[in-house]
Amino acid sequence: MSNRTKSTPQAREPSETPRRAADRIRDTAFDLFYREGIRAIGVEEIVNRAGVTKPSLYRAFESKDELIAQYLRDYDRRFRDNFAAQGAGHPDDPKAQLLAYVDYLAARASTDGYRGCGLTNAVIEYPDPAHPAHQVGVESKEALRERLRELCRGMGAPDAEELADGLLLLIEGSYVSGQTFGGRSPARVLGAMARRLIEASLAAR
Repeated sequence: MSNRTKSTPQAREPSETPRRAADRIRDTAFDLFYREGIRAIGVEEIVNRAGVTKPSLYRAFESKDELIAQYLRDYDRRFRDNFAAQGAGHPDDPKAQLLAYVDYLAARASTDGYRGCGLTNAVIEYPDPAHPAHQVGVESKEALRERLRELCRGMGAPDAEELADGLLLLIEGSYVSGQTFGGRSPARVLGAMARRLIEASLAAR
């Protein structure tokens, strides 16, 4: 009986400890990669900050490239959830949904210390189309482009694809200019510019 009692925690530990280590690694990598840049952060710093061993990292992720790809998949999921959350109060109004996000971004990208979009940053850091970071970043941007097209079609824009691309240029410009200018960023006028572009497009019907 006593032998059985002792064996129970030993049977659980191997499956639980790697899971907890993987979660700490993902959270730590997410924070460091976003704030400092992906190339600037090595595996050693990640495991030290996460309080895990290097073998723990490689048990959870085959390589740093796989950890990078996971970071970007996590970032993409958070982005999509946030985009949807901003417009959740306007379920039947595509225009209001879109403007809710650009108004949020205008404020967010006009704060000191803003680091832009992690996915945009990754595509710039890794220009090789074969690199996992580049691939995940581009896939996310293609999905955003299609989402903007859906919203523009929902508004009744006569050329939804053109309007969507114009809005995407404004959004991506805000990600970058926010990092350059901080609190003085031109991103602060994103909402006003998006409204002008939308109204000009709708007026052409």
